[in-house]
Amino acid sequence: MRYLITLSLLLALLWLGISGVYKPLILLLGAASVALVVWLAERMEVLGAEHDPGLFSWRLPGYWAWLVWQIVLANIAVARSVLNPERIRPQVVRVPVPLHTPVAKVTYGNSVTLTPGTVTLALSRDEMIVHALLEEAAEDLRGGAMAERIAWLEGHPPQWGERNA
Repeated sequence: MRYLITLSLLLALLWLGISGVYKPLILLLGAASVALVVWLAERMEVLGAEHDPGLFSWRLPGYWAWLVWQIVLANIAVARSVLNPERIRPQVVRVPVPLHTPVAKVTYGNSVTLTPGTVTLALSRDEMIVHALLEEAAEDLRGGAMAERIAWLEGHPPQWGERNA
């Protein structure tokens, strides 16, 4: 029940923040859409301790800010490589995934794909295969900074023993 309440509150706050319209009919439609999503989530049985909507909530804005900054930096690097094509060194790399939960692992893969110049090709339990356009992007992934941020977001230290094995 706690997860349903948390999801309802987060969705309502998100909806209110994004819509910016507080007329009675619009509020009623917003409440109905939140209720529908919560009902569907309950029926699909996607809520639980691992998928608690409040788990990442206070850390998420910090992670998003960091990810947006990484996207900006990657955009600049890709734009520079377009102007200087000798910098382009496409490669496929295997990157360890030292994270605990499936949600964190998928967040890692999606974050890599959102960053220009890299695309997650495959994600398994303990590694992902990534296409990197630039050598520096491949090195950044091997360095594990993004995995560390997601481990922080998850609230667990990364499993570095598995990462470095």
